[in-house]
Amino acid sequence: MSPEDWYRFKDVSGLQMAPDGSAVAYLVTTYDKESDESRSALWLADWSGRRDWPLTRGASVSEPRFSPDGRRVSFLSAGNARGSTQLWSVDLRGGPPRRLSHVSGEIVSYEWSPDSRHVVLVVRAGEDSSADGRPLRTPRPLVIDAYHFKEDRRGYLTAEARSHLYLLDVRSGVSETLTSDPTREDSLPAFSPDGRTIAYVSNPMTGPEGAGTDEIRLIAPTPGARPQTLLSDWSPNHQKLEWSADGTLLAFLQGDELKYNAYIMDHLAVAEVKSGRVRPLTAGLDRAVVSPGFAADGCAIQFAVEDDGTQYPAQVRLADGVIERLAGPTVVNELVTAAGHTAVLASDDRRPFEVFALEAGKLRRLSAHNRALFEELALGSVEDIAFTSRDGTAIHGQVVKPPGFVSGRRYPTIVWIHGGPNGQDDHSLLLESYGPQLERQLFATNGYLVLAVNYRGGTGRGAQFARGILADWGHLEVEDLEAGIDSLIAQGIADPARLAVGGWSYGALLTDYLIASDTRFKAAISGAGSGDQVATYGSDEYVVEYDAELGPPWKSTDLWLKVSYPFFHADRIRTPTLFLGGDQDFDVPIGGGEQMYQALRTLGVPTQLIVYPGEHHLLDRPSFLVDRYARYLAWMDRYLRISDSDSAHSR
Repeated sequence: MSPEDWYRFKDVSGLQMAPDGSAVAYLVTTYDKESDESRSALWLADWSGRRDWPLTRGASVSEPRFSPDGRRVSFLSAGNARGSTQLWSVDLRGGPPRRLSHVSGEIVSYEWSPDSRHVVLVVRAGEDSSADGRPLRTPRPLVIDAYHFKEDRRGYLTAEARSHLYLLDVRSGVSETLTSDPTREDSLPAFSPDGRTIAYVSNPMTGPEGAGTDEIRLIAPTPGARPQTLLSDWSPNHQKLEWSADGTLLAFLQGDELKYNAYIMDHLAVAEVKSGRVRPLTAGLDRAVVSPGFAADGCAIQFAVEDDGTQYPAQVRLADGVIERLAGPTVVNELVTAAGHTAVLASDDRRPFEVFALEAGKLRRLSAHNRALFEELALGSVEDIAFTSRDGTAIHGQVVKPPGFVSGRRYPTIVWIHGGPNGQDDHSLLLESYGPQLERQLFATNGYLVLAVNYRGGTGRGAQFARGILADWGHLEVEDLEAGIDSLIAQGIADPARLAVGGWSYGALLTDYLIASDTRFKAAISGAGSGDQVATYGSDEYVVEYDAELGPPWKSTDLWLKVSYPFFHADRIRTPTLFLGGDQDFDVPIGGGEQMYQALRTLGVPTQLIVYPGEHHLLDRPSFLVDRYARYLAWMDRYLRISDSDSAHSR
């Protein structure tokens, strides 16, 4: 695998099911070398699997939905102009896409009414936009009054930039305001089956008193209607509201109390719409659930379960709470169901995510956008590993061996650390701009042995495992990573003289922690990380987590300095380190990498800083993605000095 292969990857996402179960719609994102842009096209596949075809070409689209009458597929797009994102639809009987909305600001999501006559829009106005959504020639000052006041890609969360609900009449194109409270942000609407009620999430923005909670509200789809609060609960990682077919229940995802904000495992619950009484459904599972949806018979809710290197499809029966696995070990990250049919996006160690039908516990392929490319590539083998950390805790992970791996040889070894810390390394190939599983193969196919450790703080092994690093960052995770390295050395496959480490986001934080704790690494890559956590307070988007878990720096100064030891003990670092990041990153701002780079330059440790202009936490520009991976390989080769015999065995 080479960095240039990125231009050939096709990322499949955004899965949706036709109301009658006859077809699925989804997005295919490609990376164009000539324009240096990524573009997402809308595709349709029939349930038989005999045919799939594009519904859009040219302009990039997002958020596909079938209209409830099944006649069209809608999507969001800015079209070929540089105006705001609007709602479009394409008639499945033929004809070009048609624009449905003409609102100012940006439409960020939406849902159809059951009669297909209306759409509830989630609109973000934006301070620096004119009535037609175009940028103003002279921007205005940003007035900020929110507690959580900035977010990657969105920027500063001013009152004008908060999202609210609008009701669109599809026939006339007229949109009317449903919610407008400037102290709140409204999102994730869902129509009741009878079309008389919209459930949505509303979050207070101005102070810490409502931070980390989802207030689920109900409102009639009538301008001027007053919302009613159904319930309030801790915010999950990825909220989703789903009505039962009879309109009596609302399914939603629950998070956890604020101090566990970084270690949330989403759990499924249902609320009785009349009383607001909540019934947890998966609290006893001790695993995170993803992408819930009611089964066709209404007797169960289907979802995916994150579990120790896999993410399998399952369902919970409403009558007795019994949870049933729907398929064997696999990695499923989206699941949709309609008319008795279930479709998923699934991946494994050798194929990226594609669309599959899930039938009687088996997966049947409906798309194959990456088949030709990945049949050409000789990938490394991925094997599960288990070992014991310093305190006796059992730790799991994967090792990726180079193609042509020879038993008895020791290989230059890279510890590649997943971000989060929530989440996990699993048996998938993710083609997004940060896909650690794909990056592991990039290194392995170029002759390296790659270690992936599901360290404590990750969410694939239950709540206690995830919360083990609460307010103690860079301690147990480092011990877990060190134990994994020692295990591979003891097995005789890792070369102790040629070790390297790297990662992105929290993987970069752990890289900084590791090289400040252990001098045996010959090279390191730290992408979008930080070593001085004190400097992140107020400069990134995680104030809710910091105040709840660590306490403010003026109250917990010693603790903040403790978790900032890579910067304040940078003089312990001997490892040549490559720092990278986007200059528009509000998730882990580039200042974190700049500080560590400056420290190593001051100390005379070989280092380099790569800044990607206009990029956020995850890179978008295809040429930058290719550049990043080329730099990864060059940096590792420079300091690990991979030999001809190593690379020969990888071919």
